[in-house]
Amino acid sequence: MDPLLWSIFLLIAALALIVFELFVPSGGVLSFLAAAAAVGSIVVAFAAGPRQGMVMLVVTTVLVPVVLGSAIRWWPHTPIGQLILIHRPENPDDVLPDTDEYRGLKPLIGKLGTAKTKMLPSGSVTIDGKTHDAVTEGMPIEPGQSIRVVDVRTNRIVVRPTSEQPPEVRPANSLAADDPLSQPIDALGLEGLDEPLT
Repeated sequence: MDPLLWSIFLLIAALALIVFELFVPSGGVLSFLAAAAAVGSIVVAFAAGPRQGMVMLVVTTVLVPVVLGSAIRWWPHTPIGQLILIHRPENPDDVLPDTDEYRGLKPLIGKLGTAKTKMLPSGSVTIDGKTHDAVTEGMPIEPGQSIRVVDVRTNRIVVRPTSEQPPEVRPANSLAADDPLSQPIDALGLEGLDEPLT
């Protein structure tokens, strides 16, 4: 048989083994055999003549990277590639647990509040009488400054300063907190006075 034909068969075998390696995990055995077949193809072609050897060397150096790149690009769409690779989430919210706490933050978008601490860029804000951890969009915010919630990203409230004033929100028990005489004694956290002082 003509050495050039053997050289072509060895090159085809090398390319097939490269593709096969991506679909059948062999621990590198198929890769080694593919490299040996590619080198053998070039050696056999040089045995046929220097001109055939150079042609086969050029063809091999062009075809091997093209076939390998195509196989790698196609591999994630194969059944084994889909089993091994993790699908990237389409939305950053998909990686978060579906908790009531996170779902409760989404309705805050667009609401006004007040910075409770200095925000460089993170800190605490008060929105509707509740304190939340938040971050700014990069600018510092002073305590007491009005803020607006612009986004909730990966369980984090994003705020920006605003000139609008938030509505006054008084907690339901604020009147009782202002007037300790209107509260029952149990609510004041005092211990009983049944035992005499010693």
